Amino acid sequence: MAADQVARQTDELGDLVTPFALATSYNNFYELGWGKGDPAQNAALLRDYMAQSEPWTITFSGEVERPGTYDLADLLGWSDVQERIYRLRCVEAWSMVLPWQGLALGDVLRRVGYTSQAKYVQFTSVMAPDALPGQRSRTLDWPYVEGLRLDEALHPLTLLATGLHGETLPAQNGAPLRLVVPWKYGFKSAKSITQITLTREQPATTWSVAAPQEYGFYANVNPQVSHPRWSQATERRLDGTGACWPSAARR
Repeated sequence: MAADQVARQTDELGDLVTPFALATSYNNFYELGWGKGDPAQNAALLRDYMAQSEPWTITFSGEVERPGTYDLADLLGWSDVQERIYRLRCVEAWSMVLPWQGLALGDVLRRVGYTSQAKYVQFTSVMAPDALPGQRSRTLDWPYVEGLRLDEALHPLTLLATGLHGETLPAQNGAPLRLVVPWKYGFKSAKSITQITLTREQPATTWSVAAPQEYGFYANVNPQVSHPRWSQATERRLDGTGACWPSAARR
């Protein structure tokens, strides 16, 4: 077996990579529905919307030196595509090990430039209620918004993902561009990003507004800090084996 194939089967701790079929069939992507299988079932709706909206664009605004709307295809030429195997931990206490492809967010932000007043980065996801069934619900205030401190966004591990398992990023996983921050719970990873805004003040993010007692702005993975309704001390690893790990041992 080739070395690159072996590398894609485990992370640096030897944990098995979540199979592609499982990684693309068990998802949280509320724009496509609230069940774990809904994003895969409704993925064609997002793919159709993307096809009708070509080219996909990202608007940079706020405390940036070169604001504007950029084609995703152009943005992809700003930095070398990198491959990263990260553990994705959901606040619901399940996890995956996933091989991503994408751009370092810091490289992108340095390309558009940011002013000395920039302290935070806000990410806004696609807004298309006519196409995406989850956005017809009032459960959340759409569009989905997430945010990071600027230093977190510039961290070399923070990724704008465009691919998964060597394939173009599937719709149910947040195509065509999603945020991946490996030390934060999965809800921080905005999907199908259309706007990136640099701000002076901490942005109001979707879950911290919807349920502030349960979902804070920072949301760093910490097995010693329980969610108000369940423990984070263990995680259910979705790797095809049904394993359940002590979270502190897998950090």
